[in-house]
Amino acid sequence: MRDYTNISHDTAAFLNVFCNLFVIAVLGFILFKILRYYGSKFIRKIANKTKTQFDDILVKNAFFLRFSRVLIFVSLSSLTKYILTDFPELLNHAERLINLCILFSFLILIRSVLSSIKDYLRTLSAFRDKPLESYVQIFMIFLWVIGFVISFSIITEKPLLRFFTALGAFSAVLLLIFKDTILGFVASIQISVYDTVRLQDWITMTKYGADGNVIEINLTSVIVKNFDNTVTSIPTYSLISDSFKNWRAMNHSGGRRMKRAILIKINSIHFVTDGEIENYKKIELIKTYTSQIVKEIEDYNTSNNIDKSLLINGRNLTNFGMFRKYLDIYLEQHPKINQELLFMSRQLEPTAEGIPLEIYAFSSQKEWPIYERIMADIFDHIFASVPYFNLEIFENPTGKDIANLKINSRVEE
Repeated sequence: MRDYTNISHDTAAFLNVFCNLFVIAVLGFILFKILRYYGSKFIRKIANKTKTQFDDILVKNAFFLRFSRVLIFVSLSSLTKYILTDFPELLNHAERLINLCILFSFLILIRSVLSSIKDYLRTLSAFRDKPLESYVQIFMIFLWVIGFVISFSIITEKPLLRFFTALGAFSAVLLLIFKDTILGFVASIQISVYDTVRLQDWITMTKYGADGNVIEINLTSVIVKNFDNTVTSIPTYSLISDSFKNWRAMNHSGGRRMKRAILIKINSIHFVTDGEIENYKKIELIKTYTSQIVKEIEDYNTSNNIDKSLLINGRNLTNFGMFRKYLDIYLEQHPKINQELLFMSRQLEPTAEGIPLEIYAFSSQKEWPIYERIMADIFDHIFASVPYFNLEIFENPTGKDIANLKINSRVEE
């Protein structure tokens, strides 16, 4: 048989370390798998039985899995001095490596806890629309900076105070590097304090092409899902430094504003004739008003001895004025217009294309598709009503209009 008694002390020590490391690695791997599978399964069962949601959120964010990693590295740290007792130099390097693993595993564990707290606060109505991601991110940046300083101290075996002193001297560079982060953090606090933007707010920011709902507010950016299903990222600080429109107040108000105009040809506006007045008396919405205003005008003209041989003398009705009155009554009786808010038809400053007649009212339905249908129905009715008042709507001539004009000119020739 081969004699193994001649193996040197150093060789035996190396074999001992190798065997111990192999056994510990196998045991650590088995323990990790047990904790990951059976431990997680057991913890999920317990979490499902409890009334609070916080433990469910901890499981979702893999808190117990990351906690098991910390336990494994801590256990390995306590065993290292027994495994490498014959190799002081190697023991020193191993302890530093394990301490680094413990440090970063602990930081990841803290991130899991903070994410769980953030998710739990999201379930509460008071915090549902607050920019919690920004606070979690700034806290994690602070922890990672401290973690890297501690890691350099572990690697170099230099006191922490020296690194923090150097960090103070390097602060100007750090401020430059983390300028956007600091501005974003300050902006997040201002947004939260002044309540300018919340999650799910509809905002419009033309500068960045944003027009949709806010789906995330974090340290550096505000994510907006536009109505065309694209996503726009806006720097958080821009919501403080630049102008934007938030539609939240509209959603919480009694109606959504309609403000749209049609162009009336100026040469179609005229004083109404007796025949037109008789036609207006047949229109259901204004027949009472027509009778009253005609009597009022006749009484005024008679009492003031107005010469009505010319239609321009005295008081008169115009077809445009009657149409505006018709629209006012139409809006007043419309079931989808909020009658408690301002509504009117108004004449704007004349343009080269005609006189703009604007409808200003508030739809009681604020949901976008319904609102658009209501406004379309109102203007469909307006377009169809214009001819009844002998008015014309301006529109640029099309190719068909020009062709008809040429045909008519040839016929006349």
